[in-house]
Amino acid sequence: MLTFILKRALSTIPVMGVVALTVFLLLRLSPGDPASVIAGDYATAEQIAKIRTQLGLDQPIFIQFAHWLGDLMRGDLGVSIFSNLPVTTLIGQRIEPTLMLALTTIVFSVVVAVPLGVLAAWKAHTWVDRAVMVFAVVGFSVPVFVMGYFLIYGFALGLHWFPVQGYRSPFSEPGQFVSHITLPTLALSAIYIALIARITRASVLEVLEEDYIRTARAKGQAEIKVLLRHALGNAAVPIVTVIGLGVAFLIGGVVVTESVFNIPGLGRLVVDAILKRDYPIIQGLILFFSFLYIALNLVIDIAYTVLDPRIRY
Repeated sequence: MLTFILKRALSTIPVMGVVALTVFLLLRLSPGDPASVIAGDYATAEQIAKIRTQLGLDQPIFIQFAHWLGDLMRGDLGVSIFSNLPVTTLIGQRIEPTLMLALTTIVFSVVVAVPLGVLAAWKAHTWVDRAVMVFAVVGFSVPVFVMGYFLIYGFALGLHWFPVQGYRSPFSEPGQFVSHITLPTLALSAIYIALIARITRASVLEVLEEDYIRTARAKGQAEIKVLLRHALGNAAVPIVTVIGLGVAFLIGGVVVTESVFNIPGLGRLVVDAILKRDYPIIQGLILFFSFLYIALNLVIDIAYTVLDPRIRY
């Protein structure tokens, strides 16, 4: 197991290198010039050229990449072009709202989606199954921002149960945190619940047709025990897989959700950096999200051996 973990950890290094190179080239070769944005609409060509020289943007691309890669190897993600603050500092200032939103979304989605999927599989081809699948299709089809505006209109502006926007820290204002995080969590959870519920239903339904399930029922075991211990336990691997893969949806949804609900997290930081063409922030955030995604997949691979002892690496 330790050898496997070390091999997987080392394999992330070339992956992150490819990600870094791809992001760097895409940003440098795409239209737009941060020097022009900084200089303003009425700047002269000489003023823009001076700013480009100060930022090092007048150097060849391979030299810019070499400098940036050298800083990256030292743990330096660069300095924001507009705020002149280190990217690591900006990430540290914004990471709490994003992590809290992601954590509440994952917990809520799993708690809701897995029982729904098991219930749909148990009541396959009945109105319960169809109702769960309709809910899953709708949740997977409606964009996050549409769901967010619908929740704001209904529960914030209409019923006045929750605030429209903003964020409060759970460490200083736990009550306000729950109030402010509820609607963003519901908006972001819709697609995640739909994805997990559908995979759970398919996996559990396949397991319910196995011989050992019929044997367990023939022995007189309670149906709840058959569903949870035998069916769900043996269907856990694909469910855990889709939970991990769904993080890609989660990362993209965080950007939209934080913009809709005005949450000062990494998603808002991404949007602001893209609008301003702030290369260091965009590069740093993409690398940060890529690292989180790769690390989570490593955790999922390790979890396979716990959930299914037959799996060996």
